[in-house]
Amino acid sequence: MKILIVEDELKTGTYLKQGLTEAGFIADLAVNGIDGQYLALTEAFDLVILDVMLPGINGWDVLLALRSAGKSMPVLFLTARDQVVDRVKGLELGADDYLLKPFAFTELLARVRTLLRRGKTIEPEMLGIADLEVNLVRRRVSRAGQRIDLTAKEFVLLTLFLKRQGEVLSRTLIASQVWDMNFDSDTNVVEVAIRRLRAKIDDHFETRLIHTVRGMGYVMELRNF
Repeated sequence: MKILIVEDELKTGTYLKQGLTEAGFIADLAVNGIDGQYLALTEAFDLVILDVMLPGINGWDVLLALRSAGKSMPVLFLTARDQVVDRVKGLELGADDYLLKPFAFTELLARVRTLLRRGKTIEPEMLGIADLEVNLVRRRVSRAGQRIDLTAKEFVLLTLFLKRQGEVLSRTLIASQVWDMNFDSDTNVVEVAIRRLRAKIDDHFETRLIHTVRGMGYVMELRNF
């Protein structure tokens, strides 16, 4: 599970990140509203912990932007704003919970786990595009009826592409989602993985599905040209 913390108080943000990491989560920290909004809109998070009073863009507007963009991940407001009107506003904007500072980490952790359980959705058993089919339960891949054997990382990479068909995925996003690592421009791990995946699902078939978008990344889509 991956959690985004948007908190401008560095001490609090670091404390939250360390605590959530020790609890078994992957936690990213943004120290202003602009960075927090960008990360929440461009990367896949299972939950967002959001302060209200933030530099750049306040938490209300960050949440509004997420919901307007169709992002449905649970959002937990963690803030010192203790007025009833503030709590009502946060919930009406689409927040899932509201916790006041100062807070006990044990309570925050309990609320996080509750929201994550509540937010779980039933994923489809099958994903596909054109004649490519992926069985997520059996972890089987086939194209045009031919069985294709993938490594564990290749399977995760292919699943990422299928779940986000038509969306250009940057090398940074791919590295963080597949390898849980920050992208280093000096490494070619993403390019190598894409090349190997293409060799298995594209090279021996008439229609290519993984396309390079120069200067931006890669996209999986069915093109008629």
